[in-house]
Amino acid sequence: MTHSYDESENQGRGPEEPVVVRDRRRVDPQTGQVRPPGPAHAAPEPAEEPVEHAGPSLGESIVDESVSVVSDVEKELAERTADLQRLQAEYANYRKRVERDREAVVLGAKATVVNDLLPLLDDLERAEQHGDLTGAFKAVGDKLISGLQRAGLESFGAEGEAFDPSVHEAVQHNTSPDVAGPTVTVVMRRGYRFGDRVLRAALVGVTDHEPGAAPVDPSVGGELPLDGGPDDQQQ
Repeated sequence: MTHSYDESENQGRGPEEPVVVRDRRRVDPQTGQVRPPGPAHAAPEPAEEPVEHAGPSLGESIVDESVSVVSDVEKELAERTADLQRLQAEYANYRKRVERDREAVVLGAKATVVNDLLPLLDDLERAEQHGDLTGAFKAVGDKLISGLQRAGLESFGAEGEAFDPSVHEAVQHNTSPDVAGPTVTVVMRRGYRFGDRVLRAALVGVTDHEPGAAPVDPSVGGELPLDGGPDDQQQ
């Protein structure tokens, strides 16, 4: 029974395919020579790649994630650049402020030293007015004044200047028709400034314009006329 079952099974399968054996060795084992390339040694053809669809499939997102990543990086880079520029501007302003404060401190120190020397300059000026500033004493005084002027000291307060209450201290007041406005006519003490800072105001006498008065003729010198009076006309 077993043998008849096998035959019936083989009869249902049909003729068997012959077994083909391909020798794919590159070197012939009999001759030891390299075999030329043939159909048995030909490289297999690459499989065809599936064609991708141009559009997204159903349910697939159409947003490119790489674009969003680049946008975030650019945004962060712009923020960091703005922070760096702001820090650079703050540092530049800080340096300017430090330099300005340093110059102000230096100028203030110089002004303090020069202010302490103003009484000495007053003594030199009075000595020159009395004719006592001569010889070596005059040479030392001139060097001192020149050095202070080079450092930035400037004197003000002279007769004929227009009165300025910010730099002049009026201790005497007169009126005269010879002036058109408040004018310094007497200087009692010279004023000094160091740079933009006024160290001391000048003590001056001010003469203001007297309205309604006729100006005095300088050729007459304020004397009464010798003729032309009522008594002379009667004679």
